[in-house]
Amino acid sequence: MEGTGYMKIAITGKGGVGKTTLSSILARLYAGEGKKVLAVDVDPDANLGLALGFTEAELAEITPIAKMGELIAERTGSTAESYGKFFKINPKVDDIPDRFAREKNGVKFLIMGTVETGGGGCACPENVMVKRLISHLVIGRDEVVIMDMEAGLEHLGRGTAGMVDRFIVVIEPGARSIQTYHKVKSLAADLGVKQVSLVANKVRGQEDETFLLERIPPEDFLGAIRYRDEVIMADRQGVSPFDTSAATREEIGKIKARIDGSA
Repeated sequence: MEGTGYMKIAITGKGGVGKTTLSSILARLYAGEGKKVLAVDVDPDANLGLALGFTEAELAEITPIAKMGELIAERTGSTAESYGKFFKINPKVDDIPDRFAREKNGVKFLIMGTVETGGGGCACPENVMVKRLISHLVIGRDEVVIMDMEAGLEHLGRGTAGMVDRFIVVIEPGARSIQTYHKVKSLAADLGVKQVSLVANKVRGQEDETFLLERIPPEDFLGAIRYRDEVIMADRQGVSPFDTSAATREEIGKIKARIDGSA
């Protein structure tokens, strides 16, 4: 899909490292080019909506897909009596993004939500619905799709993961974050993913960059985002970092250019 203008990007990493900052600014940069963009919050700690510029009141009106009980029952054919036993494993999902996505600053937005019954890997209608929908977003949508993922890759099956243009692991300078990157790269390889890249966030100086470059293959390193108080404050205030830090926006613009192959 690279070269078509419709990139499919999965952004992962441990909580608090800055996945949402990168996801939200990338989404708005693509939208600023006039591209159709769908940003998807797949992280149980859902903060992407605020980072895109939605208000808390607007987000309170959005029901995550995994919580749409009636829709899931209708599409999977599950009932209270058959729950966990018999239901469709290939429910219709192609109309869901257009029906339920909300738009802000030129970006359409979906919240997947947390599948709590039996854990994220359960063979339950909610999980089947979420996985099927993610597969459709990656394979069947003619738009840029940016997914703010949880630290693991549980929501991605082999066929879906192999169609993602790029996995980006966001880390902070530190040994534990480096371990996370290696783990995700290994998991992604098992799923048939060829392109796994790294973005370092909250970098405070050359020492941090040197630490990373000594431990990461240079071809995997997309760039660094400096630690800035205005980004931390944006997170605390629940506003978009795109609107509060021109310097961070510029750094992520350079990362985007590398993703697009133009730098």
